[in-house]
Amino acid sequence: MVERVDEIRSRVRAQMPTARDELAQLVAFRSIADPRQAPPSENIGAAGWVADAFRGAGIPSVDLIETSDGSTAVVGHRPGPDGAPTVLLYSHYDVQPAGDEALWESPPFTLTERDGRWYGRGAADCKGNLVMHLLALRALTAGGEPLPVGIRIVSEGSEETGGGGLEHLVQERPDLFAADVVIIADTGNVAVGVPTLTTSLRGIANVVVHVETLAGELHSGMYGGSAPDALAALVQMLSTLRDLGGNTVVDGLDTAQVWDGVAYPEDRFRADAGVLDGVRLTGSDTVADAVWARPALTILGIDAPPVVGSAAAIAPRASARLNLRVPPGMDPHRAQDALVAHLEKAAPWGARVTVEREAVGEPFRARTSGPGYTALTAALTAAYGRGVAVAGQGGTIPLCTVLAVQFPDAEIVLMGVEEPRASIHAPNESVDPSEIENLAVAEALFLQGLA
Repeated sequence: MVERVDEIRSRVRAQMPTARDELAQLVAFRSIADPRQAPPSENIGAAGWVADAFRGAGIPSVDLIETSDGSTAVVGHRPGPDGAPTVLLYSHYDVQPAGDEALWESPPFTLTERDGRWYGRGAADCKGNLVMHLLALRALTAGGEPLPVGIRIVSEGSEETGGGGLEHLVQERPDLFAADVVIIADTGNVAVGVPTLTTSLRGIANVVVHVETLAGELHSGMYGGSAPDALAALVQMLSTLRDLGGNTVVDGLDTAQVWDGVAYPEDRFRADAGVLDGVRLTGSDTVADAVWARPALTILGIDAPPVVGSAAAIAPRASARLNLRVPPGMDPHRAQDALVAHLEKAAPWGARVTVEREAVGEPFRARTSGPGYTALTAALTAAYGRGVAVAGQGGTIPLCTVLAVQFPDAEIVLMGVEEPRASIHAPNESVDPSEIENLAVAEALFLQGLA
């Protein structure tokens, strides 16, 4: 095993300069799957780059397929030897918007090295994972030998906008996705250098709540005191969704689940999340329980008069968009029902409440008893030289649930380069190149070991 690890690592390490150049080319694409924020040509260009890269990495049959949401999926296949298992390697090439570019210390779409990390939008989420797949494939074919297993590759073009195009494609063309093991490369280690498999994902059950109390604005001096303030009503309703300790408390939802995997130390969480000195964490139990095992309610936005330019007037209406994260084992539709009922019951003064339901996302729990999981755990241990942690993730990846339903016998495992310091979805996103290298070594060892 040691000789094999050393050989694979030597091959991967020799390619790291190429990997950096390729990641720089990928990051340069403003591949935001929203024509209001980036030209569609950016996504099309990125899709073409990805297709060419996988062809060059030994996947001869690669196609670009337009999905139902208008995005382009990159789908490829290379059959394995007779009787060999097939592994699906997933990534996505679309990215979050850069946001306020003034908050970036270097241009978001120019890969920039600083303090040993590579900075740029998508450097970790998820273009760094895509480059990791390429490195692993090349490490196996660098000596001229054929790939030991069948390989399918899928790179999504609208994961960050949640258009659902790839999920629909799975249902329409399951032949493109059939595999024994699926590696979803869109998560990360609990810390740099700590190999981690993500075994659970929380789902979502979002709503938008509207509150109305008056026919129109009223002068606060003439009517304040008796006229029902819609914004005050909304604030009172929202305050009932958490208790004084910050625990989410939606009537009818179980909030006592316990996480049984790796711990998330409070000091590390405070550093990862950038919690200000003197500010306490919310929740009465462990961080891991709160962020991986329990429902969590977040207020995403409020429609109300802005401070600058506000008048001495009582608001007749106000709205808020709420994000409810739903842990595995909880039905997101029932959770959404509970949230709607809670809001309607909490409305004070007979205020009129209307709740719009957004699409729900199913939570996911990985099966950890199969040969694929065992082989990947061994490969990660060999690549990193230490044991593998098991963690959850607060986010949702709808594709996991769709694949689990479509292919109930397939093993679905999640890993990736998006450790906490990567600051995905935020300004100054970055990737530690050692994570790309180690995970590429592990993935190559896994593909060999599974065969």
